[in-house]
Amino acid sequence: MKKDNIQLELFCITNKRIKFLENSSYKLCWVGQEKAPDGYLKCDNKINIFSKEKYYSELTFQYWYWKNKLDLNNPNWIGFCQKRRFWSKTNQQTSDHSEKINDRILEAPKKEWENIEAIICDPISVNKIKKIKMIKRGFRSLIKNPLPFFFEKKQSIKFHFDMHHGYGNIDKAIDVLNVQDRSDFKEFINDNYSFNPHIMFISKSHIMNKWFEDLFAWLFECEKIFGFEVLKGYDTKRLYAYLAERYLSFWFKKYTKSLNWRWVFYENENF
Repeated sequence: MKKDNIQLELFCITNKRIKFLENSSYKLCWVGQEKAPDGYLKCDNKINIFSKEKYYSELTFQYWYWKNKLDLNNPNWIGFCQKRRFWSKTNQQTSDHSEKINDRILEAPKKEWENIEAIICDPISVNKIKKIKMIKRGFRSLIKNPLPFFFEKKQSIKFHFDMHHGYGNIDKAIDVLNVQDRSDFKEFINDNYSFNPHIMFISKSHIMNKWFEDLFAWLFECEKIFGFEVLKGYDTKRLYAYLAERYLSFWFKKYTKSLNWRWVFYENENF
């Protein structure tokens, strides 16, 4: 297939109806517990992990897509976004938000993607933590290493994760990660204070397949450590999604020629 004929297939994962996308090229994907609107792809059939949705969040659909729909012969770009967070049509920063949301979101491959293997979200930084919050939530980490209290660059991904998603949980998870990534990923979370958020990416099918193989093999090993019963509240209920979010940043940078891309936050209760 000629490059000019390669398309972009975008799947938007949601637990609420998104009316403004229903007549677009986006495929709408349902992970909610309520009845799915007509025309939305559901992930509670065939090979699925729908019973774990409240712990895996948007990964619930991504797993279903991988197991039931992914075609390794598909030449198109394939990507995921989610309710409220969408890929931007342009990678240029702009303060003009006068356009309708439909005119601001991505619908086709871009010229900038030539010689690129994967698109991942622009990174966010986690090293602007208020000292009072560090004392309240990061006390155990600070006893072990007080440097993050004084130097922002020491407020690493690991420090942030320990504060917000259970002290020591990410270390326990890395202990069961595949051998080829274990030490590199540990170094990554200790040396960096930004990551590419939202478990959103765009790639070709063969890269997606390898990513899902590595990701879900790891997360299912993590289930043996954390299970589900103790995962409660904002901090840990979505622990598997939080782990995947950090691993995605590392994995795509290690194994692909990736490009950071802008994303649009759009929250409208009526969508």
